Parts: sequence; C-alpha cells; structure tokens
Amino acid sequence: MSATRRTTATLALAATVGLIVAGCSQPAESGGGGDGEEQDRVSTMSIVTGGTAGVYYPIGGALSGIIDDHVEGTSASVEATGASVENIRLIASGSADIAVTQGDAADQAYNGTGDFDGEEPIETKAIAVLYPNVYHTVTLASIQNRLGLECFSDIEGHRYSVGDVGSGNEATTNQVFESLGLDVTSDITRSQLGYAETTNALTSGGLDAGSWVVGEGHGGINELAATDDVALVPMCEDEITAITEGDGGYTAHTIPGGTYSGVDEDVETIAVWNVLVVPADFNEEQAYELTEAIFDNVDAITDVYAPAADYLTFDNVENAPVPFHPGAVRYFQDNDVEVPEDLQG
Repeated sequence: MSATRRTTATLALAATVGLIVAGCSQPAESGGGGDGEEQDRVSTMSIVTGGTAGVYYPIGGALSGIIDDHVEGTSASVEATGASVENIRLIASGSADIAVTQGDAADQAYNGTGDFDGEEPIETKAIAVLYPNVYHTVTLASIQNRLGLECFSDIEGHRYSVGDVGSGNEATTNQVFESLGLDVTSDITRSQLGYAETTNALTSGGLDAGSWVVGEGHGGINELAATDDVALVPMCEDEITAITEGDGGYTAHTIPGGTYSGVDEDVETIAVWNVLVVPADFNEEQAYELTEAIFDNVDAITDVYAPAADYLTFDNVENAPVPFHPGAVRYFQDNDVEVPEDLQG
C-alpha cells in the first residue's frame, strides 16, 4: 500500500498490576495476519505503549480502564516499551493485542520499508486514529536569516539533528529525507540528539537546525522560544507533495501562526498520525466492541492527554495510515461514518 491520506498513582498501580497479568495472558499468536483465520476473543488484552515519561503510556492506561469497564468479559494490561517500531514487532510475535504507534511505523511494517526493510510485511489493522505528531524543523531566527533556510531542503550542507538514536523522531526524519531524495548520512552534518540536547546545541552555536516530531505547542520548543528568537523552517509545496506521496502515511499540516512566541506566520509542514492498531486476525466482534468503547468514552483519554480532544473524532478516520479492522469499519458504518474504500480492511 502506498501512503494514505490523511496518573497518577492509580494509573501507575494499574499499569504495574497489568504487567503482572500480561505475563499470564495469551494474546493472539499471529499479529501479521496468520493463516487468515479469525482468532478467538481475548480475555486479557495486552496494550503496548512507550516509555513511562511519554504520552503513549498514560493513553494506554486510559485505554485499559475503558476496556475493563466497557468491553464485556475483557480486562487489559499496559506495558511500557520502546514505542512504535517495537510495538509493531510485539504485535507480530503475538506478544501484544493492541499497540499505540506512529502511523509511519505501521505503514512501513505493512509495506516492508523503512525500519522493516527486507522483512516480511507485518499487517496490522487500525481501530482509532488518535492525534498527529507534527514535523517541526526548529532553528533560531538568526541562523535562518544567515543561511537562507526558506524550504526544508535548504538544510542540505548544514549541521542538522535528526533526533535521538532509535527514536521515532529519527525514523520519521530518515523517511522524510528518503522521500526528498536526500542522503541523511552525507547531505548534512548529522547529529543524533534528543530535544534537550538539540536546544543546547542550537543556543551554543553547535547546530544549525533539528527536527522535533511532536504535538503542536510542545513545551520544549516553547521553552526555547522564551529565551531565544525561534524560527521554524517550512516545507515548500513540492516537498510536501513528495513526502505525502511517498512511504509513511504522512499528511500535509499547517502550524498556525502564534503557536510559538515569535513565529507569527503559518508554517507548512507534514504530520504523522498516532494510531491504535491490532493484529489483522483480531476477533471482529471484539474489535467492534473495542472501537465502540473508545468512542463512547473519549473523555477517559483526553483526561490524560488533553490535545487528543481535537483529533479523536470521526472526522479523522481518513487519516489512518493502514486500513481499519473490519470490526471497526462496521462500527463506523453503523454510526454513519464514511470510511474511504482503501481504508476498509
């Protein structure tokens, strides 16, 4: 498939108990589609998320509560992981039933590209589209003016951080470079830095720009903007076209002017949507009940990640990076939501 369109102590305790239960649960044996036969209902769903300091983990905790309370005969456990790529592989190995993941990882696994290049494709199915991570190319206004950074490709030949080693930020940046025909190892002086390190390198003169694949209004960028004149390098129209038509399931996105202090004009870029996925052979009736429970209890998720309120809606069905599970499709159709034909699993 080519790219498609577009808590507390209680939580910590629940997650800890979940980890114990996870060791006793028996999730699906095949997350990559298996032999095409639908699996039996799962009594304990294992949810794989990300690090405990990130957003995926509390979302997984909220999802666990929704399942415990609203999916009959089903409980859930939450596992902290290395996030997107690892989560897809856990689905494929039968070690997990639900994964929170970036859409580009799901798309690459589906097609055997990117981090999954040379591997047997891993087919997962979407249950819900959560919220977008937005590609920010962050620099300082003084650097942008000095180097003439008017489009993303103008970073060629300059010092650029692609994100921390093995991070989703790095994986997305690598795919962006590939779609634009740029070599991430030779067309820039590459650094592999986390966000705090990128900030320090920018302010100390050791870096020209860096990528932040995060939600809009990210605290780290706002902190930088509070002490320095920040600039965001836009992606030009031809670059956005090349990226959204390439691998990864990216969509065009506009960062509104005023989102960050000193950045008054809209900035055009791309976004990667975070998504909940399950194995392709996940039980259809249980997939229907899971989808229904999520959309009937969105507040449980927005209570732990408020920005999701703007995105966890029927309107964003079209932004799924992989097709929806048939059970989810049936739920959407029962609620008069049109699912694009190419996203009907």
